[in-house]
Amino acid sequence: MGAFWTFPAIPHRHFGAGILRHSTFFCGLALLACCTPNAISSATGNDVNRDWPQWRGPDSSGAALESNPPTTWSESENILWKIDVPGVGSSTPIVLGDRVYVSTAVKTERMVEGAGSSEAPAEASQEAAPPRGNRRAGGGRPEGGRGGPERGGRGRGGRGGEAKPTNYHDFMVIAYDRTDGKEIWRTSLTQEVPHEAGHNTNTLASASPITDGEKLYMSFGSRGVFCLDLDGKQLWSVDLGQMQTRNQFGEGSSPAVHNSTLVVPWDHEGESFIVALDAATGDEKWRQSRDEQTTWSTPLITEYEGRTQVITNGSKRVRSYDLATGELIWECGGQAGNPIPSPVRFEDNVIVMTGFRGYAIYSIPLSAKGDITDSDVITWIEEDAAPYVPSPVLYKGQLYFVKANNGVLVSRQAKTGELVIDQTRLPDIASVYASPVAAADRVYFTGRDGTTLVLRHGNELEAIATNKLDDEIDASAAIVGDQIFLRGKSHLYCIGE
Repeated sequence: MGAFWTFPAIPHRHFGAGILRHSTFFCGLALLACCTPNAISSATGNDVNRDWPQWRGPDSSGAALESNPPTTWSESENILWKIDVPGVGSSTPIVLGDRVYVSTAVKTERMVEGAGSSEAPAEASQEAAPPRGNRRAGGGRPEGGRGGPERGGRGRGGRGGEAKPTNYHDFMVIAYDRTDGKEIWRTSLTQEVPHEAGHNTNTLASASPITDGEKLYMSFGSRGVFCLDLDGKQLWSVDLGQMQTRNQFGEGSSPAVHNSTLVVPWDHEGESFIVALDAATGDEKWRQSRDEQTTWSTPLITEYEGRTQVITNGSKRVRSYDLATGELIWECGGQAGNPIPSPVRFEDNVIVMTGFRGYAIYSIPLSAKGDITDSDVITWIEEDAAPYVPSPVLYKGQLYFVKANNGVLVSRQAKTGELVIDQTRLPDIASVYASPVAAADRVYFTGRDGTTLVLRHGNELEAIATNKLDDEIDASAAIVGDQIFLRGKSHLYCIGE
């Protein structure tokens, strides 16, 4: 599938255990993300803390503390409704009140003038690219061996494994009735021909919508950033330019919103930056340049001691910015390559993970200032296993995640990093790209083949149920009340008793 690059061993200190250890970690080249989190507050009547206003839930942890969803389902059991979703997307649905919002990209019949079957494909990538949005089992060869990923082979042309698009795509947001799945409205935001090939396992709608309870915000990246009211009317749009993603693997970061400020990450192979927009108008509040390559992680916005921090993962450094001014508050090196998992907060620390060609988990105090790389300010560090694509779920002080993209479970205490469950194979789960979720003392892991394994929260792996749907699933689940919303390759499911 192509060449791999490795880099020399780099020493890392594990301050949480008070022991100096060294490990080799590898920086690599690979792919992109399904989606990513942030913190939200709303001054409206909509209680976003009881909804699922962004892809990792109300507090960006992946947990729904007041919910009690089913433990068992199938195509014929506990399916309240199942609908076809037009187009293709791997973004997570969000839920606000009685509506479910989904982003998608629909390929149209309209083509670039002069495009035809005789057009020569672009040169195929010489670098290894994991299937669908980073998807690589165990950090090695993409699943399916040299014959290609699970979805029909590598494809010819395009540095991400696909031929460069010649058809216009309709980029849209759709609202569905939460009660019965009926479509309420759909808004076409733009119709464009994507400028990059993208990887054959990524989608053009990998970023999730987000809401502050008053409006919807949607970033289609190079196609624009958009604001809509809750009835689907477009209020404003901003063009931030075109990304040049690594090997044309495509885009995936979601924006973050907090207190009338929308934050959009823009890490790519060109001039990277992070920008804050006025959520009411789209006007730019501040912009900071970033010395980073392509990143697919979504920022975490969180308040600490009267100051709101925007925390971003990166291949070179984790950084925290002041939401009000864009000032750099602190930064920390030591992550592995291709950061995709989003940061999560536990008490007064933020935990960041990377897991491609090396593993890094850092717990960093929000009180940090300046460059804290290799300092004893860091709360704890671990480097034996971390996720590549999926973000962790934080539930009742315990972190659950998979190693790389495979079905190997690891669990640690969020406070100390102490190992709770060592690397253990998840039964019936071979490959995981969706981020796990948790509710009612249960943790839900969904595999690419549509199988969801339900575990009991605790200090050992105890499977409660295994549930199979007839669809491939890469999007992370949303939990609201006693319902789970799962978006597959073709369908959107509402699961409930």
